[in-house]
Amino acid sequence: MRKHRSTIGALGALSIVLLAPFVGTAQAAAPVDRGAGEQILTAPAAPEGAETAAARGAAAVAPTITTTPSPSYQHVDPGGTFSCRAGNLCTAVWNPTNSKWKIYFLYTCKRYYLANWAGTGPYWNKQTGTPTSTFYGQSGNAIKTFKPFPEKRQQDWSPVWSIRNC
Repeated sequence: MRKHRSTIGALGALSIVLLAPFVGTAQAAAPVDRGAGEQILTAPAAPEGAETAAARGAAAVAPTITTTPSPSYQHVDPGGTFSCRAGNLCTAVWNPTNSKWKIYFLYTCKRYYLANWAGTGPYWNKQTGTPTSTFYGQSGNAIKTFKPFPEKRQQDWSPVWSIRNC
């Protein structure tokens, strides 16, 4: 048994040595296309003044989507990376309660109602096909309408009260 384990250990060490030149380090560079519609994106730096508000002891409320069931999301550090898979409209809103970006992955075709979204944040429309997405204001007025696109765009979330991703 001991000989069997040392052979497996030697093979594991050899594979690490052979594969090391092909493994890169994490960088805040252009999006990386990993195939199958998965792209690794980099969250922006913290919004200007974000640390100042926390230092002042201002009351902070987390941004949410009140539609049920709520879409999936993840918290990402400023400058951190995340994946926005094909078929998703990915939105990033600053969460002052933990000083991270809250990335929502809007996949299911529906209208999503927002609460406590403020400030400017990016969004990526990686949906497939040609659906028309719309950002709506408080009175239900269309603020912005758009089709899928390859790059990041910025949005002031303060006037947006809901999003329809199809």
